Amino acid sequence: MEMHDINFLIIGATKSATTWLQQSLQLDPRVHMPDPEIHYFSRYHDRGDRWYLENFKPASEGLVIGEKSNSYLDTPAVAARIHQSLPDALLVAQLRNPVERAYSDYCMLHRRGEATADIERYLDPRQGAGGRFLEGGLYFQQLRRFLDLFPRERMLVLFYEDLKIDAASQVQDLRRFLGLDENPSFEPVAQRVKDKTKPLVDARLRQILKPLKPIVAPLRDTKGFEFLRSIVSAEFKYVPLNNELAARMIEYYEAETDRLAGLLGRDLSHWLKAPLADCKRQSV
Repeated sequence: MEMHDINFLIIGATKSATTWLQQSLQLDPRVHMPDPEIHYFSRYHDRGDRWYLENFKPASEGLVIGEKSNSYLDTPAVAARIHQSLPDALLVAQLRNPVERAYSDYCMLHRRGEATADIERYLDPRQGAGGRFLEGGLYFQQLRRFLDLFPRERMLVLFYEDLKIDAASQVQDLRRFLGLDENPSFEPVAQRVKDKTKPLVDARLRQILKPLKPIVAPLRDTKGFEFLRSIVSAEFKYVPLNNELAARMIEYYEAETDRLAGLLGRDLSHWLKAPLADCKRQSV
């Protein structure tokens, strides 16, 4: 397999249901995508093309081959690297209300113990500008880097909000873009609702117990394991996104959203209204 055998890349955005897109494509036996995110063009480019290609193990010839790495969209060096190695690749971006995306990303890392309960430190533009959470929603800047190098027709931009309305149409649009046959009966994978109220072991305790993971791994899914886990678990307490902070985030993204709307010819004014973000139950 060579670099030119890779047909497409799903480049982001993080927390915008790109895993759902990937899993829906993988239902088609003509599509080959490795499951883990490779992050080659963003984090591991120094490992070289041979390492990258080792991640692809197509079972037969004639497959549509691609990968998904959400870090590609918001890493500045990636567009040029992809253009150099895969100048003919098709690019897929799925975007989400940037305020809700940032809050969802924060909740995920907070639950993992990688972000503290000081939400304004991460999401208030007066403190968190330049950090992962707010930078991830600067879509105009991110797409512009790719469109300066790739023809517009080689990029498909989808929206998280559209899949909530008609998931099947969203996948059919993607299939058409990738040159896959139309299949009116094709059904995407079900949209998973992630119950974020499920009890969780405290992050500090998880770090202490981490060396024991290989030992207890065979015991997972047993009644004894679940009983012990229930003793040390508790419902995770999320920090709410209050209206004042949401308003500051909306103002931060306003000019960027207007430029993106002009670039894509899409009305995105609903992104500039107060979001209904709730980390406790989120789909996909």
